[in-house]
Amino acid sequence: MTASPGRRVLLAAPRGYCAGVDRAVIAVEKALEQYGAPVYVRHEIVHNKYVVQTLEKKGAIFVEQTEEVPPGNIVMFSAHGVAPTVHDEAKQGRLATIDATCPLVTKVHKEAVRFAGEDYDILLIGHEGHEEVIGTSGEAPEHIQLVDGPEDVAKVEVRDESKVVWLSQTTLSVDETMETVDALKEKFPQLISPPSDDICYATQNRQLAVKQMGAEAELVIVVGSRNSSNSKRLVEVAKLAGSREAYLVDFADEIEEAWLEGVSTVGVTSGASVPEILVEQVLEWLSQRGFEDVELVRAAEESIVFSLPKELRRDLREEAAALMKQRAAAGGESV
Repeated sequence: MTASPGRRVLLAAPRGYCAGVDRAVIAVEKALEQYGAPVYVRHEIVHNKYVVQTLEKKGAIFVEQTEEVPPGNIVMFSAHGVAPTVHDEAKQGRLATIDATCPLVTKVHKEAVRFAGEDYDILLIGHEGHEEVIGTSGEAPEHIQLVDGPEDVAKVEVRDESKVVWLSQTTLSVDETMETVDALKEKFPQLISPPSDDICYATQNRQLAVKQMGAEAELVIVVGSRNSSNSKRLVEVAKLAGSREAYLVDFADEIEEAWLEGVSTVGVTSGASVPEILVEQVLEWLSQRGFEDVELVRAAEESIVFSLPKELRRDLREEAAALMKQRAAAGGESV
């Protein structure tokens, strides 16, 4: 199909993998290379169907609960982080562990511990049930209240209005978060903000790029999985920025021809856990339908790289075996 006059694609930059996701995915691959299969991963290492399926083919086994991992094995914690109780479960289960928590999530965990230690009430802005929220809440459950949007503010109660701080899930919409913060500040004028921005740099940059192209693109296609918080936020941001319609797809074959009716400009981006190959497939799909002209919409430059988990520098198979020997020496007590 030849290109039709005026048909173009606005391609967001940055898009796709952030440093935390890149680190986590490479960590699973390195663990499999270094220790061999199986390597167990508690929850999806990142929220992307393609990534999870690819790692499963290489020998990763994804489980929902730590207890599902047989004693004497290696378990990796996902990029979203886990509560301290999960580390305790792994220890009780005689498991060697690799912590692939994104360093930016770890920063929020440390903030929660610090403010709880100073006896603050902590208002955690985030979505109920999300793994990151569960992990952060577990750092200081007696001090943390979840605030799932502005509509939750009315029911928030604190012990001392002079000792209240807000923290947030790292993958939220910036605008939505600040709307909740404004509502909280109206109720608690002495509310303290975290010492540094909790919403991750990659989430902000991807939302900024979508805002820039949303006013021009009648249609925005966000590549990402439906359980990815940051991907879903990109759909919302696109619509708020002026795009007539926005859709979330895992793969190019999920795009519907009808979406292109009356559309001359399509915006394309991807969530922070999406490999570039999936974006390339979407661009090819659009090209075959006349959208061959691709313009880059660059909102920011990203150069952040995180080092791999320190546990990958140890022989974890040997550690796991030692843990099993300890169990046997103790009489094989149940755990």
